[in-house]
Amino acid sequence: MTDSDSHPVSSSYSETAHFGSAHSEPAAVLQGVSKLFGRFAALHDLSVTLPAGRIYALLGENGAGKTTLLRIIAGLSRPTRGSVRILGSTDARAVCARIGYMAHATLLYDELTARENLGYFRGLYPAGKTASIDELLEQVGLAHVDVRRRVGQYSQGMKQRVALARAMLSSPDLLLLDEPFSNVDVKSIATMAALLGRLRDRGATVIVVTHQLEALSKIADEWITLHAGTVVGREATHNRLPVNAGRGGEQ
Repeated sequence: MTDSDSHPVSSSYSETAHFGSAHSEPAAVLQGVSKLFGRFAALHDLSVTLPAGRIYALLGENGAGKTTLLRIIAGLSRPTRGSVRILGSTDARAVCARIGYMAHATLLYDELTARENLGYFRGLYPAGKTASIDELLEQVGLAHVDVRRRVGQYSQGMKQRVALARAMLSSPDLLLLDEPFSNVDVKSIATMAALLGRLRDRGATVIVVTHQLEALSKIADEWITLHAGTVVGREATHNRLPVNAGRGGEQ
């Protein structure tokens, strides 16, 4: 789909609509958020509330603002205008240990093994505040891999699974993933998707930027579509692809 194509607002969408419990603190509340890079508005007057304990798939064409939104929620970027409340706090530093973030690039050290990578990043967290490396590798399906094998020798799917394990080091309440299934084999996608479903079932909130809708079609709770830096559609998944998936999955 090109920029000239129309992007109708889903009939199920409203600025205040959500599908979670009204009694729980939302995972994220953004009001009137804009993010400018020079004269370019990556986000424009975006407002969205994301109840906790759900899996959200962020959809949209390249340049729609998905990664920028994810970075603002993660506290890695500040909005030019608007307010942001994450996990009940307006101070990103106060909740950063409760957030796991997986960038589009794996950002792993190729010369280190998976355990060495995770051990290094675990050292960035307070002592006693991280999950077991062995348990994480088991969860992402890599416990069987030769402990001497360096990450540089891994397939892309294996690297993505290590990056996911790193994002889970702090047992986060909010997990943010930017294109985790990109260039990943079918087996790795299935392993990662099943794990995300289990994390949600345990109470975590998961927000995933992806173009591979099928990977989340059985586990996501809601499709959220961005266009030109704002939310133009929200749709409960009901175990199916979004309404406009037939047009390339980019609404």
